[in-house]
Amino acid sequence: MEQFALSLHPDKTRLIEFGRFASERRAKRGLGKPETFNFLGFTHICGRNTQGKFQLIRKTRRDRMRDRLQKIKEELRRRWHLSIPEQGKWLRQVVIGYFAYHAVPTNSRRISTFRHIVVGLWRQALRRRSQKDRTTWGRIKRIASDWLPTPRTLHPWPEARFDVKHPRWEPSA
Repeated sequence: MEQFALSLHPDKTRLIEFGRFASERRAKRGLGKPETFNFLGFTHICGRNTQGKFQLIRKTRRDRMRDRLQKIKEELRRRWHLSIPEQGKWLRQVVIGYFAYHAVPTNSRRISTFRHIVVGLWRQALRRRSQKDRTTWGRIKRIASDWLPTPRTLHPWPEARFDVKHPRWEPSA
């Protein structure tokens, strides 16, 4: 790293025990659960699947999601005067972009929460356009179903992503 004039930040760099056997090793020493860490917008957690085997759990960082929702709220405030279809097109792009990065396995609850809060912010913005507005949750749900994608996991599980199904062809073999 010195060759490229790079250095590690002392407050952000530490060694932690993490991985498949971390919880067993820590339990033998009388320590609690393995530590979590934040990396690339996710909180990484040592967890277990339904069969009790190790599973890496990735959740969207709370602070990043809160910041993104705050920016969406501010932008909706600037776009109050636009029609619902114009707002819907813009919000669809924002939500699709968010899902494209954050819709990983084990993060479905957070992306569902993100969409629900975006719908609530959109409803709030529509209601503030008029004193006589009657935008109910029923109506905003119909509008949101027309414009916003439903939350679903878009990225495959790691074992499906790296599973090679064809024999390797090599001329020297």
